Amino acid sequence: MTPGQQTRSTRSAAPGAPTTDPDSPAQWHRVLTLLADVSLFIGTRSVWTQAATHQLVIAGVISVCYASILVSGVLALTVRRARSLARLDLVVLLTAITLTLCNWALNHAGGDEAALTTQAARELVNGHAIYGQPWPGLFHGKGVALTPTTDGSYDFTYGYPPLTPLLTAPFLWLRHGGAPASASATFALVGGAVMLWRMLPGPWRSAATMVCLGFGFLPLYARQGYPAIVAMVLLIPVVVRWPRIGRGGRLGRSGIAQAMCLGAACAAQQLPWFVTPFLLAGIYAVRRGESGGRVAAVVSLRILGIAATTWLLLNAYFAVHEPGTWLGGIALPLTQGAVLHGQGLVDISLYFTHGSDRLDWYGHASALLAAGLLGLFVLFVRRLGPAATVLPWCAFYLATRSQDGYYLMMTPLWLAAAITVPLSDFTHAWQPRPRWLRGPRRRPALVGAVALLVLPALMSATVAATGGTVLRMDLAKVRRGSGNALTALTLRVTNTGSDALSPHYMFTTGQGSSRYWTLARGPATIPAHGTATVELWAPSGRLVLPDKKNAQLRLRAFTASPQTLSTRDVRRAELGLKG
Repeated sequence: MTPGQQTRSTRSAAPGAPTTDPDSPAQWHRVLTLLADVSLFIGTRSVWTQAATHQLVIAGVISVCYASILVSGVLALTVRRARSLARLDLVVLLTAITLTLCNWALNHAGGDEAALTTQAARELVNGHAIYGQPWPGLFHGKGVALTPTTDGSYDFTYGYPPLTPLLTAPFLWLRHGGAPASASATFALVGGAVMLWRMLPGPWRSAATMVCLGFGFLPLYARQGYPAIVAMVLLIPVVVRWPRIGRGGRLGRSGIAQAMCLGAACAAQQLPWFVTPFLLAGIYAVRRGESGGRVAAVVSLRILGIAATTWLLLNAYFAVHEPGTWLGGIALPLTQGAVLHGQGLVDISLYFTHGSDRLDWYGHASALLAAGLLGLFVLFVRRLGPAATVLPWCAFYLATRSQDGYYLMMTPLWLAAAITVPLSDFTHAWQPRPRWLRGPRRRPALVGAVALLVLPALMSATVAATGGTVLRMDLAKVRRGSGNALTALTLRVTNTGSDALSPHYMFTTGQGSSRYWTLARGPATIPAHGTATVELWAPSGRLVLPDKKNAQLRLRAFTASPQTLSTRDVRRAELGLKG
């Protein structure tokens, strides 16, 4: 044996040494396949338990899926060829699809989004208007969540662009509650998972299975009938390798299709409206660095024109037949004045203080941050380019409605960008550098530009979060029913502000909001620096309080103009309860 042969033999036998077989899969590919396989365990037992009680066929299918998960786990660690592991990725995807459909078969009633979308589809099929039409009957006594607004009412109307009802119409034969919208969103999610799986490079495909179907939160939103799921699926082909759109100054068939998908996504839900400027700005920067400003402008305008035309075509019928209510409907999430909700900065006013008399500034902060982030993206596109699908959602952290669904439902786009949009795509992208951002003081100037773009949002958020309580509420009388039920409250309310206020009251026993209490006696409007006594009746006649002694009991008062929140913590002893 020659010394060279001995060295090669020793290296091949060393523990942990990489294989020299070109057909052998990379170890990280095995790990990714295994993680996708393991993610299918999430929530599966509860679905099997539900099926085993009254749907034995579905329970049997889920049991087979358990076997598939176990066998796939073994094979992920033992197959020798990359092609075999690629086939195993397909098995994991099919198992995930099967589990998703089994879960939908058991839980397809949907939530408030599904109820509204299904009703809009029914009205559309029957030739009726779908915008500006309140449908309170969808929510009464059916356990469907309500969206309270600061003016003391609830939002019973459809407030999304029309593509999702159009896609829901073929499923109306299901007839059961929100099942048509739930089915439409679920099948869209499954189709999106398959599409993303197919568009990603081979070794990365199991990541699509894991993010779209494995973790469980996206199938849950789909079963609830969220239109944002449909919008996200339509954005997938747009986001995959998006810096290549318009390469060489030509869109081609694929570029035209991507622009059409962008317009269709904007016609399904409003969230794509926020990511579109980032994508267009990024495409312009990349194309300008490649071919100059004129070519970049032409490509960007073509994309915008095709997307806008697609959006207009999908909205044309509604814009012609109900122009006023259509425009108000698609803008509703931005104008409805819904009460605070979410996991963002508004929690300071909701849970950590007693409210704020400057809630409008949360909305200002969110808009300013969105504009500031877009400016930062343009200034530093070579560094921030791959984050175009993540940056827009940061603005929602400051919004009055900052629920995590705005982030969660777009995570497949994060994955698509992470895998197919490398930082190297932006090496030669154009970045605006006016004279004051160049020269020996370039770094301080750039720091100043960043501060100029971000500080207005942070200042607005600070103004909102540091607002004070404008209404002081004292319990004068408590009327109880049987057990821990409240039936009525009498309050002495003092307006400490300089504006007359029309408060609307609710009593919460945990996170989130609840239904408003009815004003039975007392003035609806309390003058500036005035005091009034009001009597409130519980919604549905009674409110049952939780038995837990550490439950957070809060009396809240919202006003719409100006938007304010005043909160009073209530002790159980004040209600005549033990503890």
